[in-house]
Amino acid sequence: MSTSNGGAPALELRGLVKQYGGVQALRGASLQAARGTVHGLIGQNGAGKSTLIKILAGLECADAGEIRVEGVEIDAGTRSEIAFIHQERLLSPTFTVAEALSLGDEPVAAPRVGRLRALLPLDLRRMRRRAGEALDAHFGVALPPDRLIGELSVAEQQIVQITRALIRSPRILVFDEPTAALVSREVDRLLRTIDQLRSRGLTILYVSHYLNEIASLCDGVTVLRDGVDVAHVDARETPVETLVSAMIGAQPEARARRATTSSQDVALEARDLHAPGRFGPLSFALRRGEVLGVTGLVGSGGKPLVRSLFGLERGVQGELRVRDNAVRLRRPADAVRKCIAFVPEDRRRQGVATALPVRDNFSLPALGRFSRFGLVNTRRETAAARALIDTLGVRTPGPLAPVRHLSGGNQQKVALGKWLGRATDDAAIYILDEPTVGVDVGAKADIYRLIDTLVAQGAAVLIFSSDLHELLDVTDRVLVLARGAIVQDVPSHTVSTQDLLAWATLARTGDSAEAKRENAA
Repeated sequence: MSTSNGGAPALELRGLVKQYGGVQALRGASLQAARGTVHGLIGQNGAGKSTLIKILAGLECADAGEIRVEGVEIDAGTRSEIAFIHQERLLSPTFTVAEALSLGDEPVAAPRVGRLRALLPLDLRRMRRRAGEALDAHFGVALPPDRLIGELSVAEQQIVQITRALIRSPRILVFDEPTAALVSREVDRLLRTIDQLRSRGLTILYVSHYLNEIASLCDGVTVLRDGVDVAHVDARETPVETLVSAMIGAQPEARARRATTSSQDVALEARDLHAPGRFGPLSFALRRGEVLGVTGLVGSGGKPLVRSLFGLERGVQGELRVRDNAVRLRRPADAVRKCIAFVPEDRRRQGVATALPVRDNFSLPALGRFSRFGLVNTRRETAAARALIDTLGVRTPGPLAPVRHLSGGNQQKVALGKWLGRATDDAAIYILDEPTVGVDVGAKADIYRLIDTLVAQGAAVLIFSSDLHELLDVTDRVLVLARGAIVQDVPSHTVSTQDLLAWATLARTGDSAEAKRENAA
């Protein structure tokens, strides 16, 4: 990407490399942003965007590569030229507007002996005046300086956060998924604000999953895939479908899709289910013998949705029915009693007890099967564990081997297998959050076969996954979420990964639920 004045780029990243253990997060990623432009950074989940931003912010150190601002290389200790606007508004809700804008640079009053001012050295009057002047200068708005951050709207909080960054006169402003939690009107307002900042000559790096924003706002765009930059293009002249193809890359060889075995019996149904600020209202049904996929980008509401189905989210409203009976899942124990099983993405911290042996992990959810009068029959427990090890193909020295000694794929099999003895075949509901993340190809195939076996027996399975190829190969139907709404509900065999990504990024709306609502409004 060439610069606007023929000089050095305002921001240049050269060959950034970062490895975490055996995972290569960045493999020589590069990027250039010209002065006075908005430069987009896009890529699928796991492409390396978050790692790149952490390195740029000085939160992580690159293993190799360099960062240059106006042609001068900077290191981890000199990031004053770059300011960040994160997806999460990093403002204390108990601070006033004036306090939030002065944090780290509070004006101090001259102490006066014998007066209260000696005990309160902050110059509150000056703090309020500076806050008002900054808000007016940058945005032409007047927010009461004594108003608490927690009392402001999301859009007003964002104005305060951006103003706080601009007070320090940065050369470059980085927006990291800034619209993930905003509604349409707030998004439009933020995009207009960014356009104004560009017109003042500020250089902006804009990270977003939403390709419609990239196309309408950005001058140039860099596409990351698998830790490396694969495209540098003009955002205004490049079709969105081209960006989608660059993000996805070549299609891997797909496994044979599972034959649909779902019945008309509804195992789980959500009616106007919603959690304020996270998702909804959403309505959908999961049938016995069906594998339902759910996908969405960061901020889509997909993660909170699947957690709510196991009683892990607070403040969820609406109606949830299990086998046509209304239920309230206030805690995981409520879900377990309804034969709902949940396998979380973070298996080491939440899915298995790594210090315990394989046998104990398998039996924990169903100790009643192996105990009498408070005493566990270890012989029956061990025999059941051996049967599950054989069924799941768990590679372990034996049922008494600690789970921490197993590979990631085998730990995932244990996390899923522990529910097999707890839920009954004809009524079980399995909720799997990224079930194959971090596992090898062989373990993935084993997990897919287990899912096929479960649904063939009449179980209902809901999978949240950011692996779009996996979703199309394993599921019967896919729900695509964006901004907390279901924007598509489609049979898996009728769509491609490009379709799913285009809907999830709002690059394509078509007849989506969100499009219908906006047209009605």
